[in-house]
Amino acid sequence: MSDLSQIVKAYDIRGTVPDQWDERTAEALGVAFTQVLNASGEPGEAVLVAHDMRATGPGLAAAFAAGVRTEGRTVIELGLASTDMLYYASGSLDLPGAMFTASHNPAQYNGIKMCRSGARPIGQDSGLAEIRDRAQALLDSGEARPAGDPTAPAQQRNLLADYAAYLRKLVDLSRIRPLKVVVDAGNGMGGYTVPTVLGDAALPALPLEIVPLYFELDGTFPNHEANPLDPKNLVDLQRAVLEHGAEIGLAFDGDADRCFVVDERGEPVSPSAITAMVAARELAKHPGSTVIHNLITSSAVPEIIRENGGQPVVSRVGHSFIKAEMARTNAVFGGEHSAHYYFRDFWFADTGMLAAMHTLAALGEQSLPLSVLAGEYERYVASGEINSTVADQAAKIGEVRDAYPDAEADELDGLTLRFPDGAWFNLRASNTEPLLRLNVEAPTRQRMTSLRDEVLDRVRR
Repeated sequence: MSDLSQIVKAYDIRGTVPDQWDERTAEALGVAFTQVLNASGEPGEAVLVAHDMRATGPGLAAAFAAGVRTEGRTVIELGLASTDMLYYASGSLDLPGAMFTASHNPAQYNGIKMCRSGARPIGQDSGLAEIRDRAQALLDSGEARPAGDPTAPAQQRNLLADYAAYLRKLVDLSRIRPLKVVVDAGNGMGGYTVPTVLGDAALPALPLEIVPLYFELDGTFPNHEANPLDPKNLVDLQRAVLEHGAEIGLAFDGDADRCFVVDERGEPVSPSAITAMVAARELAKHPGSTVIHNLITSSAVPEIIRENGGQPVVSRVGHSFIKAEMARTNAVFGGEHSAHYYFRDFWFADTGMLAAMHTLAALGEQSLPLSVLAGEYERYVASGEINSTVADQAAKIGEVRDAYPDAEADELDGLTLRFPDGAWFNLRASNTEPLLRLNVEAPTRQRMTSLRDEVLDRVRR
């Protein structure tokens, strides 16, 4: 029997198949998802269902769809899709949806990202906990499915071309200088979307030469994990950028909702620099707008937002928090340290592809190499996220707080301590594991290294 508390996370559902969940679980989740939609008066008679390239995706998606139909809603099957394609469908058709993906996790995992109509997020505090409890009760009871026809035919739609055309309208790449671009899809959904968005013969030709790496869809990830946040998974891209003399490299995660950038030297460009760069572009089009950033992005991000006439608003880490803040403030853009980027023009949802297109536009509209251009947005030295296994996270955070009584403290998300010289660190507990996550930033590498080692010593004592 599935224990849904083990697979229902803060923002989505994720676990190993069939050990932690299977098609019967997916069907119960489809029933529960639709019950929650119906109980809240969610408009529309249909639910969108899509899946990525993992072998278990089609079966799980079909079982979920059967559960949806037993509760009286029809299903529109999108088939293969990136997560941001599902958000595009939800926004453009104004329908709720479910995307079957485990993002960057290894092959034995699968999961579900759910949204309401208009791509509005569903997280623990916005319906996911209720979906978990309803599905668990259904699984535990062993009762027959509710009345309804789980075999009713579904509609099938392929929205890839519509998605590509919509993104092309948001960022005009037709007039940029010629660029050679290496793209590492990691055998994930970027290999499905990139050729259409950046090279579809049905759309106007772009001055881009795409050098593809691992575009074959393969949920076993035979070349490397589709997790560009881990530096070892960028090595092939970095090597290819140098070998081909490319101006830029792009790496997508498994479901292609995140995009990482490598410059012409093969060096990674921090997501904070990309956040600041895209924010400046969006503020040029929408002066005075609000831009959201999570509290782990560089201090340069709010500085640059203000310098470009925008209003920075800080958020907790996590897409449900970012999306809620964007909707509340009508923000034009939002960025996270994890390379999730959110756009008002994309229903406040995250899309790695649109962020990649903005980066290509910023690079191609001027003559500087990316290393110089990105350097204008990188003002501080960051440690990156460092994880430590800690049994009692709350006690350890309190101990670290007591060690710095004179620092300015912020407890929006974990503990953030700021120092008069501009250095800061954030220490927060993982939502799913016995880990503390540390991020440190300072004006100089020496100060960052010293503070990082000092805090890690306290955390790991």
